[in-house]
This record gives sequence, C-alpha cells and structure tokens, in this order.
Amino acid sequence: MSGTELIGRDELERIIRRAAALQAGERDIGEGLTRAELMALGQDVGIPARYLNQALLEEQTRTPIAAARGPAAWLAGPRHLASTRVVPGDRATVEGALERWMDDAESLRVRRRYAEMITWEPKSGAVASIQRALGSGRYALARTAEIGAQVAQLEPGFCHVRLTADVANQRRSRLGGAAVLVGLGLVTSGALAAAGFVGALAVLPIVGLGIGAVLAARVQHRHNERTQLALEQVLDRLERGEIRPEHALPGPRPSAFVRIADEIRKVLEV
Repeated sequence: MSGTELIGRDELERIIRRAAALQAGERDIGEGLTRAELMALGQDVGIPARYLNQALLEEQTRTPIAAARGPAAWLAGPRHLASTRVVPGDRATVEGALERWMDDAESLRVRRRYAEMITWEPKSGAVASIQRALGSGRYALARTAEIGAQVAQLEPGFCHVRLTADVANQRRSRLGGAAVLVGLGLVTSGALAAAGFVGALAVLPIVGLGIGAVLAARVQHRHNERTQLALEQVLDRLERGEIRPEHALPGPRPSAFVRIADEIRKVLEV
C-alpha cells in the first residue's frame, strides 16, 4: 500500500482496533481493569477520554435483543426491530433533535408522548404520500407501523437512546400474500384432482405456488434490513451531532407544491 493510497473505512476501523489491541497487550490487565485504569490505558493509546467514556457507557447499557423464533419469523422476520446507542448530549436536546429529524427527514408525525417514550407514525395526506412515492430508497421508517424512541440520561453529557420500529404491518402483508398463494395452489390442485388428473400434474400447482409463497414472504427480510439500517443511520447522525433541534428554522414551512418540487428535483439528480 503506497503512502498516498486511501484506506477504506472498514479497513481503517480494523487497523485502529488491532493497533489498540497490540498497545493494550503490552500491559498486564489480569482479570480486568477498573474505570480509572481503563481511562489511563486509553490515554496511553491516544484515545480521547470523551470517546472512551461514551464507549464504556454503551457497553454498560448494552442489552441483548432476543431473536424471533418460529415459522413466521423464519419466513418474514420479527415484528419489531431495535437499535441502541449512547450519544453525547442531554435528554431534552436529544429528544428535540429526534423530533425534528423524524418530522423533516423521515415523513413521520408524533403519535404519542409518554413519560419515558415518544412514538411516531407515518404522516397522512397527499403531500406525504407523493413525497414517499418519489423518494425511492428513502423514507424506510415511514413504511413501518410505528417508530418509538426512549432517551435516558446516563450522566451529564451522555444519553442512552433506544429506537424501535414496528414492522408488523409489512410482515402481515407479506404473510397474507403468501397465504393467498398457498390457498390458490391448494384450490388449483384440488380442481385438477377432481377433474381426474393424478400424479405430478395434480400437485404441480401447490408445489409451485408454495415455493412462490415462501419467496414472497422472505422478501420482508430485505425490507427489515433497510429499516434496521435507517435506525442505525439516525443514531449515527445523533452521535456525530448532525441533527439538532435548532435545525428548525423560523418562519412558515414550505408549501406543499414546494416540498413536492423538491422531491422531484432530488429524483432527477439521482
């Protein structure tokens, strides 16, 4: 690798992790380290304290997400997706940033405000529908039934954020379509059997449409991946401070025609 060749992000992360591990390996950590020792080690390897503190809080608040089980989960995935992250900022600032982003960039509106949680649902109306139709590959969160956010203050300067996506509407649609295909196959095979056809010809419709039903249902896994990525991207932006409550500019919101024209412009630029 030459001195001027760019190092990709994935490669860079692996190199940094490996270099940190090698540096840490020079110290005897025994069964573990105290928080103070961890901070000292981070200083030795050149990791700023605020990044190390954020990573430590994230590890302390990590909760495993149970995998969905059963035939329906194998076919169309789980009903709910979730992503968590420790991000810098106080609770009010983080919640305000999330509300602004969901409204402006995800085509969502607040559904409920609880003491510890905010939920959003897709915006209704012609303008929102046209925006989502034109925004090919965007608005993945607006295709869910509901998005939820829980923001908890861990200590001054850091919050734990948990985002959830209810994809039961998409899942139900996929499984319903698969059930229709299976039913059509059964009816067709039954009709052929009643007409005197036997053997492979009689079972061909149920076998073929059964395979089609499985493939149709498992398409939901790709939709889940896009939704999961969208959740992670929101947390990425929060972590980097790219979305803030002050992004709300004073003055009237753009008219419906202006917002639709903006979506058309984005489509033409792709």
